[in-house]
Amino acid sequence: MPKLMENKKNLDYYLALPYTFQVRQVKDDDKSYYWANVKELDGCHTSGETREQAFNELQEVLKDHIEIKLEYGDPIPEPQEDFSGKILVRVPKSLHRQLIFKAEEEGISLNQYMLYKLSK
Repeated sequence: MPKLMENKKNLDYYLALPYTFQVRQVKDDDKSYYWANVKELDGCHTSGETREQAFNELQEVLKDHIEIKLEYGDPIPEPQEDFSGKILVRVPKSLHRQLIFKAEEEGISLNQYMLYKLSK
């Protein structure tokens, strides 16, 4: 019976995941800087004088953060990509009627019409 290889998640595995990088400008008194973090990883953040500097620094911080977690055997959250694609929206009856009429004019379903309008 062949021995099964253990599926080990390493640094390269985690760095290839689609983590969410957030960069925002912070203004304190007379100075301004950019603060960057990885949404899914508490404590994984940095700052920089420019947006680009903060973003680039965050890439290094992410690598260091994951290396430390792996070294100590700490759990590493992974980005979640389980979106259903379904949205339930309540709208006024008058808007619902307008959307249905517009969809009929285009010869498409209400869902297709709303997707078209949302994607513009």
